[in-house]
Amino acid sequence: MLAVQVRQPGPVETHAVEEVPDLAAAPGQVLVDVKAAAVNYPDLLVVTGRYQTIPPLPFAPGKDAAGIVRAVGPDVKRVKPGDRVLLHVEYGTFATQALAREDQCLTLPADMGFVDAVALGLAAQTAWFALLERGAFEPGDRVLVTGASGAVGQAAVQIASALGGTVLAAASNLERARAVLGETRCSLVDLSAPDMRNSLREQVHAATGGHGVDVVIETLGGEAFDAALRAMAWCGRIVTVGFASGRIPEIKAGHLLVKNISALGLQWTDYRDRQPQRVERAHAAMAALWQRGALRPRLITTLPLQEFAEAFRLIDARQASGRLVLTMG
Repeated sequence: MLAVQVRQPGPVETHAVEEVPDLAAAPGQVLVDVKAAAVNYPDLLVVTGRYQTIPPLPFAPGKDAAGIVRAVGPDVKRVKPGDRVLLHVEYGTFATQALAREDQCLTLPADMGFVDAVALGLAAQTAWFALLERGAFEPGDRVLVTGASGAVGQAAVQIASALGGTVLAAASNLERARAVLGETRCSLVDLSAPDMRNSLREQVHAATGGHGVDVVIETLGGEAFDAALRAMAWCGRIVTVGFASGRIPEIKAGHLLVKNISALGLQWTDYRDRQPQRVERAHAAMAALWQRGALRPRLITTLPLQEFAEAFRLIDARQASGRLVLTMG
């Protein structure tokens, strides 16, 4: 089999695709022939040594993939050889074969392709749990999504809109955001406007009749997080998903007290590891949205496995529009 091998975390150009021994399914495991694997921002952090945990060396990066079950270990009941699945793991999907626990494999709808499946994948799961599990979203809520042209942002905008929210999609490049979001029902908020601290709130109040937003799905950190706090409605909930801007923000408790604001975090992998049944329910709900056309990844760029470093470069330079997916040929 072929796999990207990280022998020591470092610059992406120091890693390479290598031929390694085939994998075998142990008890409780599923062996999958990978057809497509998504490239996510956390993958970049892992291979460069900036993530909170580093897998045992050497390792193949990649946290989600779609493919066909090749074999299953003893006692596996939920899937069988030949099944089409989406798998969510801690690492190992930038390869032509991958292993997953039985409860990490999700069956794909018959009409969902492998590339579409991973283009949703981890990003859509993250958006779903941030919005519904942590953000306590209800139909009618006003929702602000920062980094709306990114993978998680795009999914959050589509899910909130499909479920009856009033959505404000915030991005620093509105042309890119329009291309990524397409006809999704939302209002755009310009993060490149001068004086973000005030301009974001002014745009939010103009779009919500002065109400502010009930839920913020915050992917950027830094100045965007600080400004979003000031645009929240009474009893609003802000959910931290990531810090793509590079600065981890700090919250003054006074902001929380004055408006009864709740500040929450999301580490989605905890749900994957602790409560996989909830991940499966979310997958089924999102598959239903996909089948009715309400949740569809746009502007998917596919690259062969051998060009994984280019995918990382695009993510690191924040030049990726839509989703980046590696295909295995």
